[in-house]
Amino acid sequence: MSDNKDIINDILNETPDNMDERIDDALEEADRLDEIEANNLKEAIQEAHAVPYQEYYNNSERPMRSMNPPPNVKRKKKKKKKKKASRLPGVLILVTLIFGISIILSLVIISFGKDMLGIGKSDSTHVIVIPEGATTPEVAQMLLEDNIIKSSEAFEFFASFGDELVYVTGEHFVRPNMPYETIIDELTKVPTEEMGESIEVTFPEGITLIDAANILEKNHICDAEDFIFYFNSGGFGIDFEERLPSDSSLKFQKMEGYLFPDTYFFYENSKPEEVCQKIYYNFDTKMNGEFSTSKKEYATRYERMEELDLTLDELITIASIVQKEAANVKDMNDVAAVFRNRIENNDVFPKLQSDPTKNYSNNTIRPNIEYYNQTIIDAYDTYKSAGLPPGAISNPGLDAIDAVLTNKKTKNFYFIANIRTNKTFFSETLEEHEAKEAEIKQYYIDNPVEEE
Repeated sequence: MSDNKDIINDILNETPDNMDERIDDALEEADRLDEIEANNLKEAIQEAHAVPYQEYYNNSERPMRSMNPPPNVKRKKKKKKKKKASRLPGVLILVTLIFGISIILSLVIISFGKDMLGIGKSDSTHVIVIPEGATTPEVAQMLLEDNIIKSSEAFEFFASFGDELVYVTGEHFVRPNMPYETIIDELTKVPTEEMGESIEVTFPEGITLIDAANILEKNHICDAEDFIFYFNSGGFGIDFEERLPSDSSLKFQKMEGYLFPDTYFFYENSKPEEVCQKIYYNFDTKMNGEFSTSKKEYATRYERMEELDLTLDELITIASIVQKEAANVKDMNDVAAVFRNRIENNDVFPKLQSDPTKNYSNNTIRPNIEYYNQTIIDAYDTYKSAGLPPGAISNPGLDAIDAVLTNKKTKNFYFIANIRTNKTFFSETLEEHEAKEAEIKQYYIDNPVEEE
């Protein structure tokens, strides 16, 4: 049993951390002894492990050599203080968030501030037509859609300060680089004598751009050459401009045909770009008007034009020829039909053979072209060149434009007018046409014009 005591003493001398491990080793050792010794060792170890520390040492012969606690007494482990989670990441995230929001708000404020002051914006002039009784939200939306301002809400907020605004009905000229205050002044300003006299000007159907410019200069509205320059330059942001062809190299006047014949009111000594924009706006308004045939109604003339597979330039060019060819409005549909038939059968009729195109080539282009160019001169003469001329030969009115859009169906390929009787004769064949031509010549012989 002494050997067993030694084993037990050894176990009890172990530190509490190692005691359980030594007991397991001792029990394993006991399994290798004979049955009696093994049982005695197990009982002794179990007894030593079960009794209180002091009682075991008092009842045993083992000297107290250690102050280690008994095997069954577990030493309390010191609780580790939980480390406080660092607040630094959260603080950094919060600071970053606040900083980011501050930057965004600063950019928004700067953007709105620049918009309110008109800083860094275009200086192109836009015409705004204010309807009667317009409210600030309506005006703000108009300015937004025309790219004058960037925020209708900001404009409404700015306009809310001070007295209630009353907008003056009619046309106003504004620019994106104007401050909100200036725009509001312009839209609410009642015309005064200082603005000059309002002059009424009427452009008749079929007028040329050069003749229209001379009328403006004669009425002291603006210089003729300046007007032609700005009118051909365009770039006023009017919708129809996006429909124009990119190549205008063969055109004599790039925007011939787009000066809508109408009655206008201008101020003396107006800026030519303002005059141009008013005319541009009127043209686009007319083209955006409703159009109807006997079978169908169209929201706009553009819609009908696209259905006929015509470009805007083709429509206006054909209409300009119809305007000059037709003896009266009632003949326009038939005149337009003849030219459409010839265009659609260009293998048989490669040339339109229109006298007004020859007249425009010789009487308008030739004496006014800055640098002589026979190619351009010939391109407008449909007796020399096939198909349509490069551009319009006049500025057609609504009747001529609608005549092309009506697209009347006939079998006629020829027409001739008796200028004195204002009557037009249409023919399907060349023989019929020549017979009508002979009749008209005989009429002129039989009815000579009396000289005054």
